[in-house]
Amino acid sequence: MTFEDAQKELEEIVAKLETGQAPLDEMTALWKRGEELYAFCRGQLDAAQGRIEELAKSAAQSNEIAPGA
Repeated sequence: MTFEDAQKELEEIVAKLETGQAPLDEMTALWKRGEELYAFCRGQLDAAQGRIEELAKSAAQSNEIAPGA
């Protein structure tokens, strides 16, 4: 599953929950699935942030080694 797929499904779940039209059992299952999707998305975002920070640190170190390059 991609981040985008998870985000889309999560948005659909939120929309269903906001209407309040589903039976309680379905709403509970939707909530649980929403939590799973949120955790997945959060993990993807945290990983991306970590990679960006590593790249920024690497770029900064490269600039220190070869200033003006």
